[in-house]
Amino acid sequence: MLLTVVTLCLYAMAAVPPSWTAATWRRLAAAALLGAFVLHLLLLLIDIGGLARGTQGMRWGFGPVLSMTVWLMIGVHTVESRFLPLPSVRMALALAGIGGVVAALAFPGDARHPASALAPLHFALGVGSYGLFAVAVMHASLLDRAERRLRGVRAPASAGRPAPAGLAQAGMPLLLLERLTFRFVQAGFTVLTLTLLLGAFTVANTALPWRWDHKWVFSLLAWGVFAALLAGRRLRGWRGRQATRWLYAGAALLLLAYVGSRFVFEVVLGRASP
Repeated sequence: MLLTVVTLCLYAMAAVPPSWTAATWRRLAAAALLGAFVLHLLLLLIDIGGLARGTQGMRWGFGPVLSMTVWLMIGVHTVESRFLPLPSVRMALALAGIGGVVAALAFPGDARHPASALAPLHFALGVGSYGLFAVAVMHASLLDRAERRLRGVRAPASAGRPAPAGLAQAGMPLLLLERLTFRFVQAGFTVLTLTLLLGAFTVANTALPWRWDHKWVFSLLAWGVFAALLAGRRLRGWRGRQATRWLYAGAALLLLAYVGSRFVFEVVLGRASP
């Protein structure tokens, strides 16, 4: 509990909006986000392993999976910020970190023993694909916002009036941001493909029965949407909002495949998910 409180305090410190802080405090806030990121990992290892509650088996419930996804997003941002500073994202990630820690604490799920030796790897790949697509969605939202602001800059200029102060910097490196977005989409698609193949291989080589449940249906639908997005971008040059809408749709389907279904079972219905 003490570790949880310290992690939440660090995330809260990092969540202070950049416009409210001086340069020194901004550096402290960035350091607080990094410290919370490290402690968050320790919490995940303790909580998913069931060590904090003295239980055996891994906890793969709604809360831990959501918390791991947020942790991966913060990890990618921590590395990426060394090359492409995005200070406006820090507050949103810190708030998401608070939500992830609280969700894992409130909804830990049931302890389960892996059905096969490959189950932990399947789980890790699945959560990895969640994290990569979550980062892609974050970049896509920044891309959409930057394009909207650029349109706001062009409108006054076309009317013969000077652009509003501060909006001239709204462009950011749009091409770089777009390139990063779809690199994460490609990486997430690759990891998702490996996850589905490993899941099918595990079922085929164990006594587990094959079931067309919600996880398979929504995962395959999401895979199809992402495949269409990558194909459309490569063959037809999809860009801008047309591309990001496909990304948002695929991410929503993927969210329903695992986290969404477990949220319904564990939180709404109040029972263990199948």
